[in-house]
Amino acid sequence: MHKLDNVIYTGKATVTGGREGKATSDDGNLSVTLTTPKELGGAGGEGTNPEQMFAAGYAACYIGALKHVAAAEKVKLGKDISVKGEVGIGPIEGGFAIAVKLIVDLGELDKATAQAIADKAHQVCPYSNATRGNIEVDITVV
Repeated sequence: MHKLDNVIYTGKATVTGGREGKATSDDGNLSVTLTTPKELGGAGGEGTNPEQMFAAGYAACYIGALKHVAAAEKVKLGKDISVKGEVGIGPIEGGFAIAVKLIVDLGELDKATAQAIADKAHQVCPYSNATRGNIEVDITVV
């Protein structure tokens, strides 16, 4: 387990109503309606779900890790980099679990350098560290 020596920032959000509710952050910058996808037995419709929010959060955090590693390696990343996060959910023995795919596009960077940065970013990203050994995480550089 990783124990923080110093908490720099704490994000706070409250959910009411579960998968058919609302999620709001304490500062009011996040306010989303939650809906259960049809694939999970819900009505679908407008709104988001925990899997989409986790995919977005992981992808955003991973870009931060990519930028951190690139700066340390003295590699310049273009403004066109992106990470597409995909979070799947399904049954396991005794419950449910998720699996993550991150599709990393570092633009014009050569494939070998991009792969090296992506591999190192996976070692420093807080989401990667939180999920390591707990869920399947597949990182693909395109």
